[in-house]
Amino acid sequence: MEYRILGKTGLRVSEIGFGCGNVGGLMVRGSHREQIEAVSYALGLGVNYFDTAPAYGNGRSETNLGQVLKELQPDVVVATKVGINSDDMGDLKGAVESSLETSLSRLGRDSVDVLQLHTPISLESAETGRRWSLSLNDVLGTDGIGEAFESVRSQGLVRFLGFTGLGETEALHRVIDSERFDLVQAYYNLLNPSAGVAVPSEFKGHNFSQLINRAKQRNMGVVVIRVMAGGALGGKVARSGFASPSVGGAIAPGAEYETDETRAGKLDFMLKDDLTSLPQAAVRFALSHQDVSTVLVGYSNLGQIELAAGCSGKKPLSKTVMEKLRALWSTDFGI
Repeated sequence: MEYRILGKTGLRVSEIGFGCGNVGGLMVRGSHREQIEAVSYALGLGVNYFDTAPAYGNGRSETNLGQVLKELQPDVVVATKVGINSDDMGDLKGAVESSLETSLSRLGRDSVDVLQLHTPISLESAETGRRWSLSLNDVLGTDGIGEAFESVRSQGLVRFLGFTGLGETEALHRVIDSERFDLVQAYYNLLNPSAGVAVPSEFKGHNFSQLINRAKQRNMGVVVIRVMAGGALGGKVARSGFASPSVGGAIAPGAEYETDETRAGKLDFMLKDDLTSLPQAAVRFALSHQDVSTVLVGYSNLGQIELAAGCSGKKPLSKTVMEKLRALWSTDFGI
């Protein structure tokens, strides 16, 4: 395992992180014995970054991770999140404090290394279906999320602050430019690379306009999320075992699961030389970006942990492969 620095936090984190979410499902639906085995295996391979959230399994992920880490007592970086909905708008500070207090109780810890905002950000607040979006002012303004996060940091409950880079691109870039946060979770994968690559004007997906590069300019850490496009890059086998049988609605516009599966079917040309599977290609692609700090992968079994960890330290994708990818991005994979 190789390690990178998580931006201005100074934390030395493994290139491959352990995502404890619902999509991979192991830390939500696995037995305690299986979770102990999986985390022990990951630790043995050098993984030291663990990411969870209250929303994963309605708190089960945090509870299960806390129990496992209490038993194993490893020296690792633990990140969790705070999700804000419309009911919280009257008291954002109280909502942050209450959520964090519950998270710490589940994790069995006095503090966490990283606390992240887990709600999309737009220029103006909006509610679309079940998804609530905070406004830029809700995050950066007086009595906003930024101040609430600084408050819990001043109490010694968290060390570093981050946010999930979903929502309107302009709003996300302005949050980065505010320098209120230490790291960002970036949506970045083979099907939508726009957070880290300048995509052609013909690209039809949500354009994050090189958010990763913007974060680097502010010395922010970058944590890649949805590297497998919610499992679409893993095929049907990725939806077996503890994995969520369905991913639900797209967390980024234009990234519906069924359509992403179709796009993934156009990537078999990558499977040659030392690339033997699309999940491997996906992780290698994300790690090829020098400004990425760590790549979160959600796991269903030990084999997936081994595959992801084995991508650390490998050479970047070839120029030929990247040229073919750019051609596909410009035509939306011909679909």
